Amino acid sequence: LRVQNKKLYLAAFAAVLGPLSFGFVLGYSSPVIPQLRKISDPKLRLDSNQASWFGSVVTLGAAAGGILGGYLVDKVGRKLSLMLCSIPYVFGYIVIISAQNIWMLYFGRMLTGLASGITSLVVPVYISEVSHPKVRGMLGSCVQLMVVTGILGAYVAGITLKWRWLAVLCTFPSCIMLLFMSFMPETPRFLLNRNKRSEAIAALRFLRGPRVDHEWECRQIEASVQEEGLNLSEFKNPSIYRPLLIGVALMFFQQVTGINAVMFYAETIFEDANFKDSRMASVVVGSIQVCFTAVAALIIDKTGRKVLLYISGVIMALSTALFGLYFKMVLPNRNNSSNPDVWFTLNSASPGTESSVSWLAVLSLGLFVAGFALGWGPVPWLVISEIFPLKARGISSGACVLTNWVMAFLVTKEFHDFIGFLRSYGTFWLFSAFCCLNVTFTAFYVPETKRQTLEQIEAYFRRS
Repeated sequence: LRVQNKKLYLAAFAAVLGPLSFGFVLGYSSPVIPQLRKISDPKLRLDSNQASWFGSVVTLGAAAGGILGGYLVDKVGRKLSLMLCSIPYVFGYIVIISAQNIWMLYFGRMLTGLASGITSLVVPVYISEVSHPKVRGMLGSCVQLMVVTGILGAYVAGITLKWRWLAVLCTFPSCIMLLFMSFMPETPRFLLNRNKRSEAIAALRFLRGPRVDHEWECRQIEASVQEEGLNLSEFKNPSIYRPLLIGVALMFFQQVTGINAVMFYAETIFEDANFKDSRMASVVVGSIQVCFTAVAALIIDKTGRKVLLYISGVIMALSTALFGLYFKMVLPNRNNSSNPDVWFTLNSASPGTESSVSWLAVLSLGLFVAGFALGWGPVPWLVISEIFPLKARGISSGACVLTNWVMAFLVTKEFHDFIGFLRSYGTFWLFSAFCCLNVTFTAFYVPETKRQTLEQIEAYFRRS
């Protein structure tokens, strides 16, 4: 059993180096944008609009990566897809390191975003297919744990490193992943789908150890493997379209919780609460994310997926409602309604008002980040890796990842328009309403997959 666990955890560790790289990509812009806005070279200096594109262009690359990853994961396999995505990671950072103008910075960010999109699709699939049901939840949650660890790593390293050296550091996780994954097996399900039974048995022997009945597990997987390809007409089948709709909805709801908006406000909120060093404030937020994502990973196989989604949704609904109350109390109506510039409206608040209720904003921020990390951060990624039938796993996962990144881009770019239209407090109360919808959706549509094999989950959708 110890051999089994060590080998399985080693395979999972090799795979989650991809999400660690992905986290460094997301975290890179936070410490780098202030540096590039003050740089002496006019060809590389960013204005406000260019800075927002530098941050958000990653999401467009990731959306394309979701489409490409959906194709690669079914055509070349889970293992090779992961090894291939290290190429755009490294090449993207090389472009950034050697950048002579803003367009090279954008292109480098697009490439790292492309790799992130592939990673966010392939790694959950790989981990869910190599794991056994008792630890699949914990290992699947490690995907999000490594993402937030990467974000925190970029924040901490960004305190001391200049932007080019930070880019050099960011290449390391993907290079180590390429090295480790070359020694790991392909998933047994993919091998059986390609009629490579002896290789599938060898993969199971590596992952489960020598004292387990590999033949029995192999037969269980074979019973659900559909050798024929997937036709579009098959999407009329509820066993295929129902999990797809659930997965797409989970990705949609994850983004409309307002996570990007809240993180956008984070530095301003900490400044109002007299946190002088906004970089350290980012480290605090990143640390909260890591701690609560780790808690989720440790308890998810005991509590189940739905319980964490309920708790997370309620905490986020409460905290975004408190955010709305904070802005209603702090911002004068004339500015709040007419000027969507967050920084201007906060600075023009009634003197003394923000300092007297700044504790409310910090409390709301801490609650929101903790709530998101506990459920709606890791669980949707885990659930979409579990619910799709094998033959539709690539295309369905691709649709979910595309939805997630397109929504991330829209929420990030259109946020100011929302503030101009609904005012700051109205925007956060809208996010609170979406969080309540998340809980309702979970109650009626999300299946509990705790301790079930992937074959049992597939059978559940066929029966229903």
